[in-house]
Amino acid sequence: MTNISLEQSQKIAVAAAAKGAELGLKPLCITVLDSRASLRLCVNQDGTSIDRHRIAHGKANAALSLGMGSRALGDRAEVQAYFVDAVGRMVNGDFIPVPGGVLIKDASGAIIGAVGISGDTSDNDEMAAVAGIESVGLVPDTGA
Repeated sequence: MTNISLEQSQKIAVAAAAKGAELGLKPLCITVLDSRASLRLCVNQDGTSIDRHRIAHGKANAALSLGMGSRALGDRAEVQAYFVDAVGRMVNGDFIPVPGGVLIKDASGAIIGAVGISGDTSDNDEMAAVAGIESVGLVPDTGA
């Protein structure tokens, strides 16, 4: 299985932060995990609140855990609350099912990682993640 590289992860973080600046977002935490949910990169912009890194990680981990963007997981939580809660407990709470956790796919559709962003509204976090992923020519999957 192919994984997201460190160089790609760094470029994603730079582009996501630039998108955040362009949109005037609050300070972001940008986390990139590889396809096995191993941390590749975590960047906290100046002024992020405490534990933003844990939320960003939880969004990315949630997407990887069930193979769908965290937006779709949020929708699923509306109809299968017990299931989503059980999965969150299974992964020791490292599971945030709201927009901002975006799967990273290569051109063939294989999942090679995930980006989790936290700091602004969940929708804005997701926009920044998508921009970061697209900046390196990879395919974002929000689950929408």
